[in-house]
Amino acid sequence: MYNNVPPISGAFLVLKDNKMSALYNTYARSNLNFTHGEGMRLFTDEGTSYLDFYSGIGVNALGHNDKALVSALKNAAEKVWHVSNLFQIEQQEKLAKRLVDLTFADAVFFTNSGTEAVECAIKTARHYYYTKGEKQRTDIITFKGAFHGRTFGAIAAGGNPSYLEGFGEPLAGFIQVETGDIELVEKAIDKKTCAILIEPVQGEGGVNAISDEFIRSLRELCDRHDLLLILDEVQCGYGRTGKLFAYQSANIEPDIMAIAKGIGAGFPLGACLAKEQVAASMLPGTHGSTYGGNPLACTIGNVVLDRMMEPDFLPHVERMGQKLNWHLQQLAQKFPQYIKEIRGKGLMVGIKITPPIAEFVALLRKNHLLAIGAGDNVLRLLPPLIVSEQDITEAIDIISASFEKLEGNENE
Repeated sequence: MYNNVPPISGAFLVLKDNKMSALYNTYARSNLNFTHGEGMRLFTDEGTSYLDFYSGIGVNALGHNDKALVSALKNAAEKVWHVSNLFQIEQQEKLAKRLVDLTFADAVFFTNSGTEAVECAIKTARHYYYTKGEKQRTDIITFKGAFHGRTFGAIAAGGNPSYLEGFGEPLAGFIQVETGDIELVEKAIDKKTCAILIEPVQGEGGVNAISDEFIRSLRELCDRHDLLLILDEVQCGYGRTGKLFAYQSANIEPDIMAIAKGIGAGFPLGACLAKEQVAASMLPGTHGSTYGGNPLACTIGNVVLDRMMEPDFLPHVERMGQKLNWHLQQLAQKFPQYIKEIRGKGLMVGIKITPPIAEFVALLRKNHLLAIGAGDNVLRLLPPLIVSEQDITEAIDIISASFEKLEGNENE
C-alpha cells in the first residue's frame, strides 16, 4: 500500500523487513520482541532469556509478572477502569493519603507520566506566585545535564539543545546553571525567579548524584529568597536510591515534587506532590487530566506501595545498591582502560566508559544483559528493586566478559 509514497527527508515511516512501519521513527528500536517476563528476566518470542538491568528505564520496580500486581489488576479490571475526576475515586483518595503520610506533602495531583508530573509542578509553582499578586515571578532555575521529560515545557526546563532543535523558540522562563556551585545559583536569582528545579540524581544526563550538601544549600537558598524548591524524582524516587525518596537522604523537604516510573511498576502513573499553601492556589480550572489517577492505575499504585512499605523492602534495595557498587569498584580496578568513573546512588548506577556507549549496550544485549546508555557516554544500570546478589554477580560477569571481548578484538 506504500509503493507510491514519495521519499521524504526525515520521514517517520521506515522500512523494516521490506515492510513500512506504521510507527513514528522516534526510537532506534532493536529487533528484540519480548513476549513475557518473570522476576528479573524477560523472554523473547523465540524463548531466549535476558537478565533485565534496564527495567523499562527504571519503571518495573517489582520486576516482571509480580503475582500481587497481576491479581490486583485482574480484580480491578472486573470493576471500574475509568471515571472522570469530576467524581470521587476511592482508590485515588487512598493512594494520595498514603503518599501524604509518607512524605513532606499535603496534597497530590495524579498524572499518567513523569513529564506530566513535571508540567504540573511548573504550573503549580508559577500559579502560586500569581495568586500572591507577584505575577512577574515565573522564572525557574534549572541545571545543566537535567532531563525533565519531552513535553514542550519539560524540554525547555531540561535545556538539552538536541531535544529543543526543530521545535521553534523554546518556552521562556527557564534559567540554566551548573550544579555544585551555590554562588552561581544565587547569582541567577532575580525579581522574576519563582523556583529552583533539580533532580537529586540526574538520570538521562549521566547518572550524576547531586550531593546532599548541595541539596541542603538549595533549600536554604529558597528559604532566604522566598523561592519554591521543586524536586524531579521521576527516575530516582520510589525506592530507587534505597530511601522511598532521594530527598530524604539530605534531611530536607521540598515544596513540590514530581514522581512517576516506579509508582506504578509498569502501569502508567505519575504524581505531583506539594505542600498545602502551594497546592491551595490550584483551584478548579487551573489544571486537569482525563486519565490521571483513574481507578485502575491507583489500584496498582496502592499495591506497589504495599510492597515498598514491607519492613525489609527498602533495606534490601540499600543492601543491593552497596553490593552492586562494591562489584563495580572491583570491575573498575580490573578494567581501568575502559571504566573511568562509577556514579549514582543505590540501584541507580552509571559507569562512565571509554567504548562508544551504543556499541557496548549492543554487545551486552548479545550476551543477554539489558542495560541502557545515558549522557556523557555512561552505561546506566537500573535493575528492578527485587534484584538479588546472584543477579548482580551474573550481570557483573557479563559486563566483564564484554570488556574482555573488546580487549580481545583490540589485540587481534
